[in-house]
Amino acid sequence: MNPAGALDDMSALDFEHVMQTYGRLPVAFVRGEGTYLWDSEGKQYLDFLAGLAVTSIGHAHRAVAEALADQARTLLHVSNLYYNEHQPRLAARLDTLLGGGGRCFFANSGAEANEGAIKLARRHGQSRFGPERFHVISAYGSFHGRTLATLAATGQPRKQETFQPLPTGFSHVAFGDIDALAATVDDRVAAVLLEAVQGEGGVIVAPAGYLREVRRLCDEREVLLIIDEVQTGLGRTGRWFAFEHSGIRPDVVTMAKALGNGVPIGAVWARDDVARAFHPGDHASTFGGQPLASRAALAVLDVMGSENAPLRAEKAGRRLAGALEALPEVVGVRGLGLLLAAELAPGIDAASIARACLDAGLIVNAVTAHALRFAPQLLVADAEIDDGVAILAGVLAEPPVPQHREVTP
Repeated sequence: MNPAGALDDMSALDFEHVMQTYGRLPVAFVRGEGTYLWDSEGKQYLDFLAGLAVTSIGHAHRAVAEALADQARTLLHVSNLYYNEHQPRLAARLDTLLGGGGRCFFANSGAEANEGAIKLARRHGQSRFGPERFHVISAYGSFHGRTLATLAATGQPRKQETFQPLPTGFSHVAFGDIDALAATVDDRVAAVLLEAVQGEGGVIVAPAGYLREVRRLCDEREVLLIIDEVQTGLGRTGRWFAFEHSGIRPDVVTMAKALGNGVPIGAVWARDDVARAFHPGDHASTFGGQPLASRAALAVLDVMGSENAPLRAEKAGRRLAGALEALPEVVGVRGLGLLLAAELAPGIDAASIARACLDAGLIVNAVTAHALRFAPQLLVADAEIDDGVAILAGVLAEPPVPQHREVTP
């Protein structure tokens, strides 16, 4: 079978047997190493998206691969009815990164982590203040997941329309507007759920001082502050967690994506008195924190620590942002560390540019109609940044005509 035929067969099989929830591009990746991917035809790509900020120490990192292989030969899974040696060690490591004095619950994804945080906030609020204390306020433009509760928390009405009615108890205010938030926080509110950087909302950084004011308001009204660090956490923004740029400490933090470097794992951290609102039977996950995923996450944190991944992300992010800003077709760059968006000049269609970049061997995506998202692995080399920007520059110099892609093979 020739490589092109392999892609055709794969696409046809997918179309026939997989639920069509994704508008896939006509590429099948079969191998990765560091910042590079190779497709089924042997073509090499620079990956500046890292699986949507997931493979943050690069594809097929040797330390993670060796940890997975060893654990797979030793013990893949036991249920959470019993202890396993890696889960509490991982919880202790994350607690240390978050300043101590907290506890973790493990899940399989960012949506599940946010779902757990919402349940914890309700349990905490209702146990302390009564049955009406279950409401959660989040921001327009936010993205917190696609379960029914996390979709209700997501501040993007278009994503919600198909699945109405959604669970009640959720409301939204403008991101960065402390007065709007203050006017909405009443005695029914259990928690405020925010991102320090709205990733799926367009890589929008919280305005200076905003999170400090949110923290003050939550303290004043005895409301939990939950920070969603699913996309931003674990070094991506130049700090271990994006909220650190604001000098605050949340009550609850959610994370996933980079934690397993591609192995599905998510986590909820909460300060100890909040975490104690959960009792046995209140929440659970069959696979959450199982030995394989926990071992992988420990290996990831080892590498991030030894490489000082946050510092590397901060330095690489400055280089990437500067190179992007130098392109005449880029009118602005926003973000933190290695989570960046390049706003393109009026009239340039970001989706068409992203597709042309893919054809040219660079993986990015259109995070808005006119902005490209960049989230390469945190250990990306200077030469790789330069090569990636050079590919983008070549595409922008001869922009493609926007086309509507067929969704069927």
